[in-house]
Amino acid sequence: MNELTPRKTVEYLDRYIIGQNKAKRAVAVALRNRIRRRKLEAEIAKEISPKNILMVGPTGVGKTEIARRLATLVHAPFVKVEATKFTEVGYVGRDVESIVRDLVEISVSMVKQRRIEEVQSAAAERVESRLIDALLPKHEKRQIYQELTKTYSDNDEYEKYEDKGNELRSDAATREKLLIMLREGKLEDREVEIDVSESSMRGLSMSGVGMDIVGINITEALEGMFPKRTRTRRMKISETRRVLQSEEAEKLIDMESITAEALEKAQEEGIVFIDEIDKIVAGNGSSGADVSREGVQRDLLPVVEGATIQTKYGNVKTDHILFIAAGAFSIVKPSDLIPELQGRFPIRVELDALTCDDLVRILKEPENSLIKQYSALIGAEGCELVFSDEAVKELAFLAEKMNAEMENIGARRLHTMMELLLEEISFSIPESNEKRVEINEYFVSEKLNQFIENRDLRRYLL
Repeated sequence: MNELTPRKTVEYLDRYIIGQNKAKRAVAVALRNRIRRRKLEAEIAKEISPKNILMVGPTGVGKTEIARRLATLVHAPFVKVEATKFTEVGYVGRDVESIVRDLVEISVSMVKQRRIEEVQSAAAERVESRLIDALLPKHEKRQIYQELTKTYSDNDEYEKYEDKGNELRSDAATREKLLIMLREGKLEDREVEIDVSESSMRGLSMSGVGMDIVGINITEALEGMFPKRTRTRRMKISETRRVLQSEEAEKLIDMESITAEALEKAQEEGIVFIDEIDKIVAGNGSSGADVSREGVQRDLLPVVEGATIQTKYGNVKTDHILFIAAGAFSIVKPSDLIPELQGRFPIRVELDALTCDDLVRILKEPENSLIKQYSALIGAEGCELVFSDEAVKELAFLAEKMNAEMENIGARRLHTMMELLLEEISFSIPESNEKRVEINEYFVSEKLNQFIENRDLRRYLL
C-alpha cells in the first residue's frame, strides 16, 4: 500500500476510465491520505477524518466507475446506493443506517472469502480422508480400532491382536492406494454415499425491511438454537468433492475472528458511493415531497459526519468511512443541499460531458472496452470481428449526436447502439461459415441511420 502513490492510482484508473482527470486526482489523494493516516500516532490519527467528495456531472461519464475501480484497487469494502431509495424516519422505506449495515455485510463476505481461500489446501486433505472413508467397505472398521486399544494379558489374546494389526495394516495400504487413485482422477465417476450438513432452518427467512432497522437476522439467531441436521446423499465423487470442500473449509475458519477483522475493515477502509444525491434536494417550493427530501438529507448527516451504527455483527463507527456522493445537478445546484451536509463534502469535482473524441477512446482504449468485449463474444463462434477506425469514429459521432438531441446518457448510449449494430451478426453467426467480419463506416451508417432519422422510433430504441 505504501507504494500506491496518487500518480499510480490515476494511472490505474486511466486503464478503465477515459478522461475525468480532476475526479481521478481527487479520489487518488483521498486514498493516499488514508495511507498517511495509518502512519500517524493514534492520538492524532483519530482526529483526521476523510475528506468526502461530491462529484457533479451528467450520467454515463464515469462517476460510479471511478469509485468502484478505486475500491477494487485497494480491496476495500464498497457499497453503492441510490439516494432516492431512502425516506425520512417515520415514513415507509429504508432508513439511511442500512447503508452501513450493507457495507458491513460486504466486508464480512470479503474477509470470509479470503479466509476460505487460505484454508483450501487443508480442507482438501480433509475431503480426501472423508472420500476414502466413503469408498472403503464398512465392515467392523470401528471395532478394529477399539480392540487395538485394549491391553491383552495372555498369548491367545496376543495372536488376536496380531491378526487385527495385520488387518489394520492392510486397511492402511488400501487407503494409500485409494488416495493415489483419487489424486490421479481415476475415481471421479464412482458414486459414494456421504452425510451432508443441512440447516434445520432451511426455507425459513425472517429477514427483511423491518429487520435491517434493528440489525438482526432472526433466521440466523434461530439457527443457533437448533442443531444442524445431516442428510445422506449419493453422488459422484466429482460432485461430492465440491460439496465437501465447501463444508470442510467452513469448519476451518473462525467466524469471531472474521467478524472482528471485517468490522475494522469496514470502519477504516470502507467506501460508500451515494448516487443521485441531487434527487433528494428540495426545489424552490416547499411541497410535502420537498420536505421529505430534506428529511433524508438530515438523516444522512449524522452517518456522514460520524456516528455509531448498530449491526448484527457489532457496532460500527462511520468516522473514517469515505463517502463519495454524485449527481447530475441539472435542475438544482450543490448549494441547494442543506448547509450542514454541504460542509461534509468539502471536495467538489465537476466531470465533463463526453465529446466525440472521448467516445472514440472509450470504444477502443480501456481494458475490456466495448469493442474488445463484442469481438471476444463473436470470436467464441470461431469468427473474427474487426472494426475499422472510420467505423469507430462514425459510431462515436452518432452517439454524440443522439446525446445532444435526446437525453444525454453519456457512454451508456454506446451499449444500445452496439447492440443494434451487431444484432443481425450475433443472430446469424452460429450458422454461418464466415471466419472474418469487418465493420466499416458504411455498415454503421446503414444499420443505425434508419433509427436516428426516425424520431418516433429512436425514442424507444436509442
